[in-house]
Amino acid sequence: MGMDFHDQKNSHSYATRSADSQWKRQLESILDVKGKKILDIGCGGGIYSKALAELGAVSVTGIDFSQKMLSVAKQNCKDYRNITFRTGRAERTEMKPLEYDIILERAVIHHLDELRSNFNEAFRVLKPNGVFIIQDRTPDDCLLDGTNEHIRGYFFEKFPKLIQKEINRRHESPLVMAELKEAGFVVITENKFWETRKEYTTFKQLEMDLLKRTGRSILHELSDNELNELIKFIEEKLKFRSGSKITEKDRWTIWVATKRENYVGE
Repeated sequence: MGMDFHDQKNSHSYATRSADSQWKRQLESILDVKGKKILDIGCGGGIYSKALAELGAVSVTGIDFSQKMLSVAKQNCKDYRNITFRTGRAERTEMKPLEYDIILERAVIHHLDELRSNFNEAFRVLKPNGVFIIQDRTPDDCLLDGTNEHIRGYFFEKFPKLIQKEINRRHESPLVMAELKEAGFVVITENKFWETRKEYTTFKQLEMDLLKRTGRSILHELSDNELNELIKFIEEKLKFRSGSKITEKDRWTIWVATKRENYVGE
């Protein structure tokens, strides 16, 4: 079934949250974005374009292949004069070469069947010594056991049929690092990071989020009846108590790659 990113009803799926404050601190621990020109590839609803601007980027250009997503992103970031949005793809951004200090790709590469053309494109538009930041989940990140925080793990416990689908759409870390090297990047690091997705003060709030499949594309593989079964299963697992709070987190892998300093173009 899958998620249709061009469907109007899904256009707010990646625009209804704000970037986690822990994400901002994690990014600041990697590099200083102040005064930098940044390209946000696969910007979706503009959540992280906005966060980059708030961290001090001189300009942020967000690109996405979905016009529906871009229309929401423009509305989401309408008060930020240093953010612009354009139509483009990860493999072909239509940006000028040697243009950007930093490229961010968050939750993009699992949508790509192959990585080389995307990484070559990132290398092309980065300035010498530019930094390429990729954030995504590997199969190991996704298939961790379910807990009161890692709620996603219960998806696969309840419906094992989703496991292979998740594995098929994710890239293993050694492959990502090898493809970055082949594209010409010379410094590559890997970091694991738990990012808070959302906090809920009632189980009903979590239930509504799941029913809307907000930002959870794997759930689009389930029928409505299966989704209701999953919600009941998660409720039993969490044993939520009135007055408590659910803090949902996902584990991500962040790869940081640097373009060689003496590169001046072919």
